[in-house]
Amino acid sequence: MARVLFAHGHLLCRDAKQFAIGKPYPPLATLFAAAQARKLGHEVALFDPMLDADTSGFAAAIERERPDVVVLYDDSFNWFTKMCLSKMRTAAFGMIGHAKARGLPVIVSGHDAAEEPEAYLRSGAAFVILGEGEVTLGELLGAFDRTGGDLGPLRDGPALQIPGLALQHHGMTRRTASRKLLQDLDALPLPAWDLVDMERYRSFWRQRHGYFSLNVVTTRGCPYLCNWCAKPVYGGTYHSRSPAHVVAELRHLRDRYAPDHLWFCDDILGLKSRWLVAWSNAVAEAGVRTPFLCQTRADLMTEENVQGLRRAGASEVWLGAESGSQRILDAMEKGISVDQTRAAVQRLRSHGVRVGLFLQFGYAGEGWEEVQATRALVRELLPDDIGISVSYPLPGTRYHAQTLSRLGTKRNWSESSDLDPLVPGRFSPQFYRTLSRVVHAELRFLRGAKAVRSLVRRPLPLERSRLRRAAELRHAGVWALGRMRLEAERRRSH
Repeated sequence: MARVLFAHGHLLCRDAKQFAIGKPYPPLATLFAAAQARKLGHEVALFDPMLDADTSGFAAAIERERPDVVVLYDDSFNWFTKMCLSKMRTAAFGMIGHAKARGLPVIVSGHDAAEEPEAYLRSGAAFVILGEGEVTLGELLGAFDRTGGDLGPLRDGPALQIPGLALQHHGMTRRTASRKLLQDLDALPLPAWDLVDMERYRSFWRQRHGYFSLNVVTTRGCPYLCNWCAKPVYGGTYHSRSPAHVVAELRHLRDRYAPDHLWFCDDILGLKSRWLVAWSNAVAEAGVRTPFLCQTRADLMTEENVQGLRRAGASEVWLGAESGSQRILDAMEKGISVDQTRAAVQRLRSHGVRVGLFLQFGYAGEGWEEVQATRALVRELLPDDIGISVSYPLPGTRYHAQTLSRLGTKRNWSESSDLDPLVPGRFSPQFYRTLSRVVHAELRFLRGAKAVRSLVRRPLPLERSRLRRAAELRHAGVWALGRMRLEAERRRSH
């Protein structure tokens, strides 16, 4: 059996925005793949550079572990791996080059590699996994064993028979047959959490936030048709683990690592009401209820679903509001209405759940009127948090196909704070950076003003949370100055 060193190319410090947020999670998809390889009898180890300053530790990991194969397996459950940030690709290419120089074959799996396998093969990777990776990787490692690690015979024979691969064959890139997606997710073992330096993550979280959070996923895929959303791994399918299987992992995490908080990193948690109700009941009955954050859709926030989320421990729910303009939502093929977002926010709040809204500016055809509609929605709803991005045409999406002829030479952001509209539109990159600052400052100022009015009307009890919210009034200056700069940028763009 092979000795396999797993790694990935995502470093928190290489994304200024994410480093400032400071909420790193172990590479969950990598841990699933490592657990499956271990189940098949292979020895596994992990080089996890998430909290490192660079990837220089990769060389030491190779020396220490003496692997037969290196597997760069990105966390496909973490949204910012979908963005194909150029800094992360550079880190991955560096590790591929180092492993190849040591004579080690490299297998790559991830969103970026699935979209541009040729780039990774040119950088020295022996194989790129296309689609869901655990079964494909297991078959490839088995073939590797049978050929004694000789890449020539492996490429010429067994590898070509394994679905879900891209490889160089006689100077050309070959893609094997497509791999069918797993439907029984319970067949996979629980993630190999023991490979993670958990105390390092715990220390980081406690220093930054005063609590420790871990990530869990209950489903794979998303059946909705938002035309800007990339789905190179799981496509438009939606498969769920059983409630009992998820509860078993929650119990394991609680007993072994005692997280204070969880992030359910599903694209959508609670798509199926029957599953959500059964799972929430199982969580409560097992006594493993832990405060958690999740993402879902406004149109799914029925009374029954919200009650189920709350019963399971939901403390914060993020919704893809995207825009306050129905015209833009329809152009995105989002499948929701602005009124559904309003109703969802109200219902979640009525059950004591914090609400975050994802907002997206710069979609093709968006003008000042649509920008103002989104700002008005934020002022109306005053969410507990917002996440702002500029529409990003990811390869493989319908939005990318629609805008391909208009794309400039820049095809990838360097980091997630870039906010550079890759599709030239009505406004400049600086306009969107200023807009992001203004909307954040405006939200904080208005929440602060509301809190101050509440304190004047009802001074007691003088809770710390009320004082913190009132202190947001300090953002008034940033908001006022930002509005003037935004107006100047708008005129300059025109």
